[in-house]
Amino acid sequence: MRLTTPNIQLNEQGKLRHFLTLEGLKQHHLTEILDVAESFIDPATGQIKKVPNLHGKTIMNLFFEPSTRTLTTFEIAEKRLSADVVNLNIETSSTKKGETLLDTLWNLEAMLADVFVVRHSESGAAHFIAKHVAPHVHVVNAGDGQHAHPTQAMLDMFTIRKHKGDIYDLKVAIIGDVQHSRVVRSQIQALSILEAREIRVIGPRTLMPSHPEALGVHVYEHIEEGLDGVDVIINVRLQSERMKSALLPSGKEFFNLYGLTKERLGYAKPDAIVMHPGPVNRGVEIDSEVVDGHQSVILEQVTYGIAVRMAVMSVIIENARQLNESKLSEAKATEETEA
Repeated sequence: MRLTTPNIQLNEQGKLRHFLTLEGLKQHHLTEILDVAESFIDPATGQIKKVPNLHGKTIMNLFFEPSTRTLTTFEIAEKRLSADVVNLNIETSSTKKGETLLDTLWNLEAMLADVFVVRHSESGAAHFIAKHVAPHVHVVNAGDGQHAHPTQAMLDMFTIRKHKGDIYDLKVAIIGDVQHSRVVRSQIQALSILEAREIRVIGPRTLMPSHPEALGVHVYEHIEEGLDGVDVIINVRLQSERMKSALLPSGKEFFNLYGLTKERLGYAKPDAIVMHPGPVNRGVEIDSEVVDGHQSVILEQVTYGIAVRMAVMSVIIENARQLNESKLSEAKATEETEA
């Protein structure tokens, strides 16, 4: 089921108003985010710049689901953009006291929020919020249920581009729990939009989607075969909290069959990079020797996540500014014509 349509994400000029999913977006939408993210990194030091792009704007992080890495990188990104940042403590918020989600949102809007960054355990939550916010408020999806995690996918694309120059024509293998992972859904969409040559998913049938051909991926049950000649390897964790039944004998058994070891890494190209969106479960999805090895770019993903999340919010706010300027210009032209 399509939980979002591209229209709600785009303004009248066809530019991003919200960032809810990669589904339905065009290549130029993604490329713009990647290019803007690149501009935030100092080429001499690799450090993330502090810029005034969101000075005077208020961003509220509404995390209805526990998070450390994503919340922290969003907060750092917001502060690097010079925004005013508010983290809503869901455990003590009015939603826990019986107030509806919409009532909470409307009260937060009255506090002059410009952007809501939303993380929620229910698929479609960010879309629901975007449908009901005021016209001047923007929504960024920081992960909703099993549906989407678009900023994670974009930082993964940025990491690949930094190391490989371009995503076009690459062979990418994703190992792990494809069925329950919102990250994988968004990664597959991003790789497809950016025209990766081949997208492979590796894992047991119980963790694969029922119709993988609809996603445009090739399924491999044997890890050695799936890794043969790939340029990029993305490990994802087992989403045990989203599994409704025991789909695997044990984590140990999964590692024996699908864990990424140094030996199995040898089936990929010699210059293949290893990625993981985190948190990493060493000895379950991936061996420590690979996590800490020279082909691993896992920590770089975290750093690049700051620049990419800065880019998403900066692009959205700049699009809104350009739209307002265009409307003012049109109104002025109309007045002059009528005069």
